Amino acid sequence: MSKVFNHQKIEKKWQKKWEKQKIYQVKDSVKNKKNFYHLVMFPYPSGDLHIGHWYNFAPADVYARLKRAQGFNVLSPIGFDSFGLPAENAAIKRKIHPKDWTYKNIGTMTGQLKSIGAVYDWSRKIITSDPEYYKWTQWIFLQLFKNGLAYKKKAAANWCPSCHTVLANEQVIDGECERCGHEVVQREIEQWLFKITDYAEKLLSGLDKIDWPEKTKIMQRNWIGKSEGAEIEFTIKDTELNIKAFTTRPDTLFGATYLVLSPEHPLIKSLEYRIKNLGEVKKYIAKAKRKTELQRTDLAKEKTGVELKGVKAINPANKKEIPIWVADYVLATYGTGAIMAVPAHDSRDFAFAKKFKVPIMKVINPVLMRVPNPAARADAAVSELAIGGDFWEGEGEMINSAKFNGMPSEKARWLITKFVAGKRKIQYRLRDWIVSRQRYWGAPIPMIYCERCAREKRGERKEMPGWYAVLEKDLPVLLPNVKNYLPTEEGKSPLAHSEKFINAKCPKCGGPAKRETDTMDTFVCSSWYYLRYVDPKNSEKFADAEKIKKWLPVDIYIGGAEHTVLHLLYSRFFTKALCDFGYLNFDEPFLKLRHQGIILSQDNQKMSKSRGNVVNPDDIVNKFGADAVRLYLCFMGPYDQGGPWNPTGILGVRRFLDRVFKLKSQPDAKENSALKRLLHQTIKKVGDDIEILHFNTAVSALMVFLNEIEKSGVLSSESYGIFLKILSPFAPYL
Repeated sequence: MSKVFNHQKIEKKWQKKWEKQKIYQVKDSVKNKKNFYHLVMFPYPSGDLHIGHWYNFAPADVYARLKRAQGFNVLSPIGFDSFGLPAENAAIKRKIHPKDWTYKNIGTMTGQLKSIGAVYDWSRKIITSDPEYYKWTQWIFLQLFKNGLAYKKKAAANWCPSCHTVLANEQVIDGECERCGHEVVQREIEQWLFKITDYAEKLLSGLDKIDWPEKTKIMQRNWIGKSEGAEIEFTIKDTELNIKAFTTRPDTLFGATYLVLSPEHPLIKSLEYRIKNLGEVKKYIAKAKRKTELQRTDLAKEKTGVELKGVKAINPANKKEIPIWVADYVLATYGTGAIMAVPAHDSRDFAFAKKFKVPIMKVINPVLMRVPNPAARADAAVSELAIGGDFWEGEGEMINSAKFNGMPSEKARWLITKFVAGKRKIQYRLRDWIVSRQRYWGAPIPMIYCERCAREKRGERKEMPGWYAVLEKDLPVLLPNVKNYLPTEEGKSPLAHSEKFINAKCPKCGGPAKRETDTMDTFVCSSWYYLRYVDPKNSEKFADAEKIKKWLPVDIYIGGAEHTVLHLLYSRFFTKALCDFGYLNFDEPFLKLRHQGIILSQDNQKMSKSRGNVVNPDDIVNKFGADAVRLYLCFMGPYDQGGPWNPTGILGVRRFLDRVFKLKSQPDAKENSALKRLLHQTIKKVGDDIEILHFNTAVSALMVFLNEIEKSGVLSSESYGIFLKILSPFAPYL
């Protein structure tokens, strides 16, 4: 027998056999087997598979193979998230049509994915840029529109000057485009949005019933940003106008010494005739509107603002006159677009007041003995008060607050609200999801605009005259194969130049109409793809109801944590909406979620082509074999943490596989009791560790057992077979 196994020969043999026998094609039901839906996040076909893809797919496949071994009927599908900016930008860079580039990559990546040796059911493969798929993406858009959850409006949006398209807040990282890294600016533009805000409370409460990493849940909760407080009305001196301000601390109202309006607040226009420094105010507003929301709300930046001189508000609690300022850190899209500023009890207001010399009025005294750990709380109070002087953000005893003096601030909160006729309110940080993109490579938005109907105030929805959904029988609205696919600097989709695509007939009056030329954000396509896998060839429905009941929701979903407030939040929204519409019998898509870590280069840097430190998995598979790569990725460290790639590490793993290959069993051999006991311990350890995705410790247990086999020199055929079975999820070819 050869001392090492010929991995290339073995891999080709089994790949052919698996494909010929279709052993991974899954039936929708198998007698005496419970269905188990195992899903990994599908890749963008914007280039070749890199080692990071392998780190997502290979260890996750070990889990799928364990579930098969446990007797489950396992669905583990794969596909390609092929529409959108990643593929389109890569194609433009190479001066290749996005379609040609995308489908070329899909061909390459399919071969690479098959080399992993995963249990993927390739008969269920989906490609989001196939008309058979995006027909149903468009259909879901129509259901959202018909149920009042999709609408179009002109508003300020994040604009990437490099990608020439609008970005959702979630796609802006530290003021830069997540795709190209260019600085993002604000731009007024017509855009389609989904009313994800209507589902804010459901998205929050649903987190309590799913098995997701707590850190991921916290990030979603913070992104949704629920705040309970009060809306309080301030009158403008010598006018009949008023300003409504939302606050989470109405107990501090007596300490409100100024108001702050967002630069977009409509009241500023109404007060122009009274503002003595109007030129200065307008200049500030123009500058603020060029900034993104994230730039404006950056806590680290120095606060800016301009007082509206000649205008005063009246504090409803103490009837004192207070100045009104305009400042860019206040957003029109949150609350009422106005805040009451209490510098003695808010760090941001305090910094602003100190800079602009605005009065500070203390209305809460810390009462340290009412807390569980008074000594620790006292230290916190002293340090907080010492940071910049006189502000305290905690609870305490009311002072300088008239009849509420001496009262605990928690009790005073709602009594003061009632005293000034305020209203209790709940606000959310979450914004509606901007889904239209001024790009070519995406699913066309299935909407038609009729100018005649708009003039006559007709439309499918009365608040949107002129707009009609494309008839369902006319889906899909095909993406035309245009020559000029480059984004335009004026902010229009390349489809706007295709007369053949644009011109349509009004579904209502039959007159000439125009198609929407924006395409959908790629996250729309990926928000429902897990549903399509259960019935990918259905041309009548996005999925059959019975198949949905058999497979869904997904039992375990594995992928990167970078999608926490994008894909994962959007998928939950789509699922809840489709459940409300009666198409699904569940409202959470993924019962269990787990994240993999990131593989770094040898020097602990993030891998990137620009740094020249990318590890090509094809080269390593050719040299060491797919089993060795799978095993090393599982062994290199905790799966949820990742770590640096170590080329010597894979040598050790390959030597381990060669040692297994050289093992000889004796049919009638009698092993000692210690080895038998260790075998049973190893079976339990490996199974338990894979179940919780602790692949590294499972591999370690296999290595320990092999060492003991070699020491004893005795191995029965039965034990040898069992050992190979528990190794097989990691090394299926061997």
